[in-house]
Amino acid sequence: MIQLSLYTTMGCHLCSQLEGLVAALANQKVWLHHIEISDDDALIERYGVRIPVLMDSDGNELDRGFELERLSDWLRERGWLNEDALAGFITPPDAAAPKGAHQRGGRRFLG
Repeated sequence: MIQLSLYTTMGCHLCSQLEGLVAALANQKVWLHHIEISDDDALIERYGVRIPVLMDSDGNELDRGFELERLSDWLRERGWLNEDALAGFITPPDAAAPKGAHQRGGRRFLG
């Protein structure tokens, strides 16, 4: 199990986005220890403009982990990246013609 700390604050939409990405890209189960920075002036000073920040058990931090390339590189360096999951994020969807009713160019087509 991967154990990470997440420096966050209530209502942080980027933090929620990062949590989802970590869960989707990790090659094993992830346990996140949420650290609320608003409860501590020193944490606000250190992380206030940087959240969300991930920290591994060795104290290595990742800023802007919600950026797919940064997060995937960080996970890969630690051997935690599921390469197939990453491929699902970066590979364009199948360009096959849609089946059934669909719209293209503002016009509706029936299968």
